[in-house]
Amino acid sequence: MNTYRVGVLGGDGIGPEVTAEAVKVLQAAAARFGFGLELVDYPFGAEHALKTNELIPDRAFEEMKTLDAILLGAVGDPRFEPGHLEFGIVGRLRFGLDLYVNLRPIKLYAEHLCPLKGRRPEDLQMVVVRENTEDAYRGQTRIDHKGTPEETAVQEMFYTRRGTERIIRYAFELARSRPRKTLTLVDKANAVRAHDLYRRVFADVAKEYPGVTTDAIYVDACCMWMIKNPDRFDTVVTTNMFGDIITDLGAVLQGGLGIAAGGNIHPGRVSVFEPIHGSAPKYRGQKKSNPLAAILAGAMLLEHVGEPAAARAVEDSVAGLLRSRRIPSIGTDSGIPTPAVGDAVVAELAR
Repeated sequence: MNTYRVGVLGGDGIGPEVTAEAVKVLQAAAARFGFGLELVDYPFGAEHALKTNELIPDRAFEEMKTLDAILLGAVGDPRFEPGHLEFGIVGRLRFGLDLYVNLRPIKLYAEHLCPLKGRRPEDLQMVVVRENTEDAYRGQTRIDHKGTPEETAVQEMFYTRRGTERIIRYAFELARSRPRKTLTLVDKANAVRAHDLYRRVFADVAKEYPGVTTDAIYVDACCMWMIKNPDRFDTVVTTNMFGDIITDLGAVLQGGLGIAAGGNIHPGRVSVFEPIHGSAPKYRGQKKSNPLAAILAGAMLLEHVGEPAAARAVEDSVAGLLRSRRIPSIGTDSGIPTPAVGDAVVAELAR
C-alpha cells in the first residue's frame, strides 16, 4: 500500500475550517481506494507569527521539501500589513520550492452556478497554466521621491527564457493529453514588448507538438472572449500576472471563488494545493464557509501524488452534489454548516 506524507497548513481566518473538511475527504478517499496518508500539521499563519515572530522557520521548510504534497488553507490577516504573511508563507513556498506551474482548472459543474445565461457544463471545461515564479512578482521595485509631487514607482516585469520555456512546454504536454488538444497563448505582446519572448518560445516549442492546435490572443481580448464564448478555450498558457487576473474571471464563470481550486506545482516534487479564496477573517469560527474549493484542491493533490481514480471520485462527488442542488450554493449563504458539507462529500464518495 502506498502511503503519502502530506503537509497540512490551515493558515488564517476560515483556512483551518475548510482545510479540516478537505482532510476529512482525503481520509475517506484513502480508505476507499486503499492508500495511506501520513499528515504533518503546521501552525504557520498570523497567530503563530504574533506569538513567535516567525513565518516559516528554516527547519520546517527543510522538512516540507521531503513531503509528497502540501494542502494549504488560506493566508492573510488584517493585523499585518498586506503582503507580509502572503509573501512570507505563500511566497516562500512558491519561490523556495520552485513551484513554477500554477494550475487552475475552470470547470462548470452545474449550469445554475454560471452567471452567463444558457451556458452548460460542456461549454466551460478549460484549464489555465499560469507561470508562477517570474513576472512583476519577482522583479525589482524602486520608489523615488516618495511622498513628493515628483514621486515615481517602478516595478520590473522579469522573464527568463528558461522560465518561459518550461511553463510553455508543460502546457503543451497538458494540452496533448486532453481531448481537444488545443493550446492558447495569452499575452500582451503588442504593448508589452518583453512578451516577444513568450511569442518566440511558444512558436519554437510548438514545432515539437504537431498534434496540438495553437493560437495566441491578447489578454484584453481573452477576457472578452471568456465572457462571450468561453467554449473557445481549452488549455491556456500565460504569464504570472495575467494568469492571476484571468483565473479569477474564470472562477466567477464556474460559480465563484468558493469552488475554485489551484495547484502550485513542480512536476515530480512536493507541490502545494489550495482553495483560491482568501482567509475571510470576518467569517472565522462561524462554520458557514463552504469548503468545496479546499476539497477540490485535495482532489488535485490526489492526482499529483498518483491517485487519479481517487481524484476523479472526489471531483465527481462534488459535481453530483452541486448538480442535484443538495448543496444549493457555494457561498456563505448555503445554509449548510461547513462540517456538514464535508460530511455530504464523504457520503457521496462512499456511494
